[in-house]
Amino acid sequence: MKSRSFTQVDVFTAQPYLGNPVAVVLDSEGLSDQTMQQFARWTQLSETTFVLPVSAAAQAQGADYRVRIFTPGGELPFAGHPTLGTAHAWREAGGQPQQPDRIVQECGVGLVTLRPGPANTWAFAAPALQRQAVSSDDVGRVCQALGLDPAHLLRAQHLHNGPQWLGLLLDSVEAVWALEPDHSALKQTGFKVGVAAQHSATPGLIGRANREARAFAQSRTAASEADLEVRAFAAAIGIAEDPVTGSLNASLAQWLMAEGVMPQYYTASQGAALGREGRIDLQQDAHGQVWVGGHSVTCITGQVLL
Repeated sequence: MKSRSFTQVDVFTAQPYLGNPVAVVLDSEGLSDQTMQQFARWTQLSETTFVLPVSAAAQAQGADYRVRIFTPGGELPFAGHPTLGTAHAWREAGGQPQQPDRIVQECGVGLVTLRPGPANTWAFAAPALQRQAVSSDDVGRVCQALGLDPAHLLRAQHLHNGPQWLGLLLDSVEAVWALEPDHSALKQTGFKVGVAAQHSATPGLIGRANREARAFAQSRTAASEADLEVRAFAAAIGIAEDPVTGSLNASLAQWLMAEGVMPQYYTASQGAALGREGRIDLQQDAHGQVWVGGHSVTCITGQVLL
C-alpha cells in the first residue's frame, strides 16, 4: 500500500455539500482494477475516479491526464460530474494543461474537452449521443417501478453517450417530485432512469410525510428558479438516486434541444428530493456542440492508503 493524494469535490454547486460529491485519487499508477473497484465500493459515492498518465496516442492529441471512473457496481466509460470534479482536483493539485484555455481528459469514451466558463465555472463537451425508441413494454415496466401514472408521460427515449439512460419527459415538475420509486423493481428492469419536466412559473405544493420534507421543500423552492427539473435513478448500478448527474443532463439536453422542447441555453436543477441544490448549465454552441457546466468546490483533501 502507498500513500496517495486524495480529494473529495462537490460538483454542480458553489456551496459545499449541496451538489454531488466525487472522490478523486490523484496518483493512481500501479493500482489494479480490483483495488480501484474495492475502493469505489468503500467510498459509497456514486463515482470515484483515479487519475493516471495519458497514453502516448492521447497525449499527441492534446490530452492532459487519463481518468478511470468507478461506481460501487462497476466502471463507467464516461460520467459528467466526475469529469468536472476530477478536472477541478487536478488543477488544484498543480496540473498544467497543454493548452491554456482548455483541459483535455482521456477516458473510456475517448477524449473529452473542458473549457472555462463565467464565474469560475467549467463545462465539458458532451460526447456524441445515440438515441433509440423505447418499447411500450419497457415503458410500462419502468412506470410501474417508478409509481408513475403513464398519463403524465410526454416522451421516452433510450439515451447513450457512454453511460446509458432511459429518459422520460413528464408533463409537470410536480409529477417528477412526487415519484417514490420501488428501487428493487427498478433494478430488475436493468435500466438507469432519468426523469425530467419543465418548470412552470408557479409550481404547486406537494405533500410529503417523511423526515426529509422540510429540506425537500427548501430545495424545491430554490429549484423553481431553473428551467428543467431532473431526477436520476440508478439502482441498476447500485445507486438508488443520484443527487446531480452530468451525463444524464448532457443526454437530456442533446435530446430535448434536438426535439425543440428546450432552448439552446437553459439551466437544470437536480437533487431537491435529497436536500441538494444542484445546478447545471446547458448550452449548445454555433457548431451544435452541447456544453455541460457548473461550479465545483473542494470539501476534503488529504492522503489515502492504496
